[in-house]
Amino acid sequence: MNNLLNSINETLLMGPGPSSVSPQVYSSIGKSTIGHLDPKFIEIMDAIKIQLQTLMGTNNELTIPISGTGSAGMETCFVNLIEKNENVLILNNGVFGARMIDVCERLGANVDSINQKWGEPIILDMIQKKIDDKKYDLIAIVHAETSTGVLNPMDEIAKLINTTDALFVVDAVTSLAGLPIHMDAWGIDALYSGTQKCLSCPPGLSPVSFSERAIHKLMNRKNKVPNWYLDLSMIANYWSGKKRAYHHTAPINMVYALYQALYDIIQEGVDNVFEKHQNMHEYLLIKLNELNLELLVEKQYRLPMLNAIKIPEGVSDIDVRSCLLKDYNIEIGGGLGDLAGQVWRVGLMGYTAKKENVDRLFSALSSIL
Repeated sequence: MNNLLNSINETLLMGPGPSSVSPQVYSSIGKSTIGHLDPKFIEIMDAIKIQLQTLMGTNNELTIPISGTGSAGMETCFVNLIEKNENVLILNNGVFGARMIDVCERLGANVDSINQKWGEPIILDMIQKKIDDKKYDLIAIVHAETSTGVLNPMDEIAKLINTTDALFVVDAVTSLAGLPIHMDAWGIDALYSGTQKCLSCPPGLSPVSFSERAIHKLMNRKNKVPNWYLDLSMIANYWSGKKRAYHHTAPINMVYALYQALYDIIQEGVDNVFEKHQNMHEYLLIKLNELNLELLVEKQYRLPMLNAIKIPEGVSDIDVRSCLLKDYNIEIGGGLGDLAGQVWRVGLMGYTAKKENVDRLFSALSSIL
């Protein structure tokens, strides 16, 4: 029997995630596995909390990586903070806002949503009307909508939501380490992300942070958290405190990788990392203009790390992406849902955000188109 791993070639990952992984992070995964209660491992856990607090702009004590991808982080926030028949408002303008709605409905919440046109940001007037008409227990939004390339204006939205008593939940899967996040200043109560985007770490962990207000809600629930594996009232006892209580076996080597990825970002300088993403976004725009290609989203609401490019009329989405992967070892993403067949999603995340990678994609697209 052939070893299937031998057939895997290095691919330049320029889609919506995962992003390319640095040699340092790959090397960290190969370190010797130790026990999940080994003092050396606990030291790494404590360091990760501080690293994540730095990137998230928070002093929240409960700041940890959940065992699972970004979707596990989303479920963690909702299963811990929502009880049956509570009123929830989802600010939805893409695939991942719609996913929030699905999860909250499964938990028995009374879910209302603002359903903005894909490719456009959430507008304050839409929120104002909803919160004037009804009292909500929780309001949630996607900061950087990966399916469309839209950056929702968090400064303005946060101020408006903070006028209510609702818990404020934010999806930062794509934005963490790619854009400034000010969790405490924005009054965010629960935030989740993923390792495979701007952190340039393999998928498998979901950084999560809970405010004191969120913890109070968790600890004063009427009923048990309906998901044992993601119950933060138990997981927190493993990730903090003097006496570490076993909950589930941590993915040791993935935690190594996250530590290394965070270490590298902080060593490079967080502001420098943000500037790098913006610079590569602007360089990509210059190259796209040479090919007469346009972005879907208006300039002021564009993500630097995820670019939704309009597919020219008469060009096959699948044929171009297949050719890029087969002939050039470059992966980009197609559109999802309402945007299927209409856009290509090009990611410039973390280790992928390099001028030579943009040039390589430009050269390949020039040949294909």
